[in-house]
Amino acid sequence: MPGAVSDGGENHNGSDIGGSRVPSHCDMDSTSYRVSFPPKKSLFKEFSGAVKDLFFAGDDPLRQYKEQPSWSKRAWLSLKHLFPVLEWGRHYTLGKFKGDFIAGLTIASLCIPQDIGYSKLAHLPPEIGLYGSFVPPLIYPLLGTSRDLAMGPMAVVSLLLGSLLQNEIDPKKNPLDYKRLAFTATFFAGITQAALGFFRLGFIIEYLSHAAIIGFMGGAAIIIALQQLKGFLGIKDFTNNTDIISVMKSIFKSAHHGWNWQTILIAASFLGFLLATRHIGKKKKKLFWMSATAPLISVIVSTFFVYITRADKHGVAVVKNIEKGINPPSASLIYFSGPFMLKGFKIGVEAGLIALTEAIAVGRTFAGMKDYKLDGNKEMMALGTMNVVGSLTSCYVTTGGFARSAVNSMAGCKTAASNIVMSTVVLLTLLFLTPLFKYTPNAILSSIIISAVLGLIDYEAAYHIWKVDKLDFLVCLGAFLGVVFSSVEYGLLLRVAISIAKILLQATRPKTALLGNLPRTTIYRNIEQYPYVTTVPGMVIVQVDSAIYFTSSNYVKERILRWLEEEEERQRQQNFPQIEFLIVELSSVADIDTSGIHALEELFRALEKRKIQLILANPGPRVIQKLQSAKFIELIGEDKISLTVGDAVKKFAPKAVDDV
Repeated sequence: MPGAVSDGGENHNGSDIGGSRVPSHCDMDSTSYRVSFPPKKSLFKEFSGAVKDLFFAGDDPLRQYKEQPSWSKRAWLSLKHLFPVLEWGRHYTLGKFKGDFIAGLTIASLCIPQDIGYSKLAHLPPEIGLYGSFVPPLIYPLLGTSRDLAMGPMAVVSLLLGSLLQNEIDPKKNPLDYKRLAFTATFFAGITQAALGFFRLGFIIEYLSHAAIIGFMGGAAIIIALQQLKGFLGIKDFTNNTDIISVMKSIFKSAHHGWNWQTILIAASFLGFLLATRHIGKKKKKLFWMSATAPLISVIVSTFFVYITRADKHGVAVVKNIEKGINPPSASLIYFSGPFMLKGFKIGVEAGLIALTEAIAVGRTFAGMKDYKLDGNKEMMALGTMNVVGSLTSCYVTTGGFARSAVNSMAGCKTAASNIVMSTVVLLTLLFLTPLFKYTPNAILSSIIISAVLGLIDYEAAYHIWKVDKLDFLVCLGAFLGVVFSSVEYGLLLRVAISIAKILLQATRPKTALLGNLPRTTIYRNIEQYPYVTTVPGMVIVQVDSAIYFTSSNYVKERILRWLEEEEERQRQQNFPQIEFLIVELSSVADIDTSGIHALEELFRALEKRKIQLILANPGPRVIQKLQSAKFIELIGEDKISLTVGDAVKKFAPKAVDDV
């Protein structure tokens, strides 16, 4: 029926429903409506809603269980929630296995030489690096939700762990105690990660911004690469410090007598080979296998070369013995009491958070590329369980790194089962092939690590951050310089401190803007963004762009008054009438606390002395509810609350609207 709405409740001329007139389509405009007050919530509902938003992102975690009619189905849902493998495993096919098998073999060829090298970064025996790619990758597919993450020791975590552990125990003088502390740190790293997942505290790592991560990773990559010059140049006496000044001093001091030309020849030749294959793999995606298998090829060729030439007799340092066999149990080696337990806890928390940040950042990247969901809290539980079990089986902290995960993805992995294939290959290596690494030169391991960590220096991302947000770039630069000129630990602390400082700055200094009218419209926009807007004579319109809490309430009040003074002066110079109204646009203010309300009361009184009326436009539900509870609405008058800025201008300055 023309002119009638779908529910039949009004006709063309409008009708009365429940005693109040409902505007028709013809006469309906925003001035027909008033700001609504949401229903009041009890303290329990307020608190439970806040908790749900914090820990469950507003979702009801029990929703899926309520929909199930029987306890057996609820139990099955619980098992699938704890073990995602029960979900994707039901749909596993031979075609998927083929993809996972090829990917697993490919990343195994990459991880075996890397693991040996990364264990040297952590000052641990080479076999412990291999242990980390055997047991933990068997645990992750049971609990993890990423299809692409490849687990194992990582360069940055290895460097961080090595630098923190050697500050407590000398790995050369007390190798057993050093290993015990490493396993203790790994245990507590896993406990930290699992606890964050269990209590759904994943939002904590969000305090580490993308810019800070880019800077930290770039700085760590440079330090790792510089430290590898010890093996690259064949230097025997080298500093234990990680800052760039100490490392460069150590390199130049040994320049005249400590460098070995045979070592440099091996390292430089294979580094060129590794970088060339990496470049080819980047340019031609189908040839990614060349960069993936290049490290293992380099190890095989260089080992054979050293063996037939007996270069180890001419100063070329080699790996020597890698202990044969699978991971021995290490539960009895973990410190569960005493001062070393506390030291292990401290180191473990730091290493665990770094490992967690890297894995989740990498996992989210690939999940976004392939359009599937990554559950952050389940990832934390998976990584935590993986590291706890790893600490009991002679592993140090493992995580999912970008390089091998990228290879895993490009090799065609379909599920996390590619980790199981990789683990099987590492198992066979530990059982049968470790004696073959006896003549592997340390120089080739240094070349492999250097080529791997160069990918962590994302200068394109840093340049993009510089172009987009200069403050974010300072965060990135601060984290970078902290690692390069101090240490990985202080770089981590600086990165967290700068990220928090940025949050505090934004919380205490929210943006405000002066609004003007877009000509021939009822739209009001920021005068800096739209310089052609016109101000309304006798009015000042200010927009606040974030919540008004105790940290920012006084600043917001002072900034609004400053806008008012500046606009009064400008309008006076243009012979405009005296300002009578101040409109505060609140659509971007999600919340306000008692300090914020108190600041508005002070603003109202300051304006009252100047004979200027305060008008609030478009307050949100939480804001209007709190203003009503605090009786601020009664203070300024309910007629001073408008649905939009346009409504307020039309109501209090109708002549200005007529002139549009």
